[in-house]
Amino acid sequence: MNNKSQRLLSLDFFRGATMFLLIGEFSHLFIYMRDPGIEGSFIHALGYQLDHVEWHGLAFWDLIQPFFTFIVGVAMPLSYAKRRERGDSHKEILLHTLQRCFLLLVFGWALYCIGPGKIVFHLNNVLAQLSVSILIAFLIMQRPTWTQIVVSFILIAISETLYRNFWIEGFDQAFVPDKNFGSWVEIQILGYLSGGHWVPFNAIPTTAHTIWGVLAGKLLMSDKPATEKLKWLAIAGAAGVLVGYGMDLFTPIIKRISTSSFVVVSGGWSLLALALCYYLIDVRKYTKAVLFFAIVGMNPLFIYLFAHVGGADLIREMVLPFTMALFGFMGDLGANMMTSLVTWLFLWYICYFMYRKKIFINI
Repeated sequence: MNNKSQRLLSLDFFRGATMFLLIGEFSHLFIYMRDPGIEGSFIHALGYQLDHVEWHGLAFWDLIQPFFTFIVGVAMPLSYAKRRERGDSHKEILLHTLQRCFLLLVFGWALYCIGPGKIVFHLNNVLAQLSVSILIAFLIMQRPTWTQIVVSFILIAISETLYRNFWIEGFDQAFVPDKNFGSWVEIQILGYLSGGHWVPFNAIPTTAHTIWGVLAGKLLMSDKPATEKLKWLAIAGAAGVLVGYGMDLFTPIIKRISTSSFVVVSGGWSLLALALCYYLIDVRKYTKAVLFFAIVGMNPLFIYLFAHVGGADLIREMVLPFTMALFGFMGDLGANMMTSLVTWLFLWYICYFMYRKKIFINI
């Protein structure tokens, strides 16, 4: 089996584990882990890492979206090669990519139309932002490596320049919440700030994650020895982490507006995470946990939308009477944590059921 058609189990694991964590958020378990009543415990410290920092800084949860955006990029050249092998032309793949990006954009903003009952062009969702990054990354995917690297850093530089030099009064404070260029862009789209300091312009600088993922995917598809692949992933990842944290001295690491330092440091962590997965799973062949997580990554769009639109809350309400009866002796907090854990496992089981029935919903 050649490298181009060989399946990367490490990618299946990385994607599945990331999606498993994403749907776990909808179980509300992470909220209970941050309960003040258990402050000072290991669970509380872990819960802190499973939440976004309020503004400046970086927690583990701030890496989940970069991981996912990066993973999408890693999969793109593998998917492209597979489709070319079965006879699809570049034009056909381009049209499919355009369709996919359009649907991601529609799903992304439609999620925020459910509550208000009216059309709201809210584009801060990961799906809507992926529609931008996938398209840009695809359009340059066949270009030389250095061209793609240059484009990725141009996108980061454009964002940095606009934030630092935006001139409109009230939005000319680059790294102040709701007083920056990204907030101005959101007001132009929505007419107001949606809260949480998130901005839709993040789609531009974070496209670098998808481009870097494409390059990593091409590296893993190459005929280079595994040791050389690991070396380049580790070098690039370590460089991103070191440079990103160093940039924090003059450009603060802020996920909510995807500052240049955040994009670089989270891109570095993404490369290191892929290197670790590749080493453990594809090189050392530790594959026992792959299937558990991989089946979640086989229906990522479905399970994310299902959990997001209330599916997780519905499951929680269904299991609540039983878990409260079984775990009531643990107190309200303990019982609620067990309820959330059962809800999370039910979401996983839905993916498992679809996997057994060979039901795969893709766009």
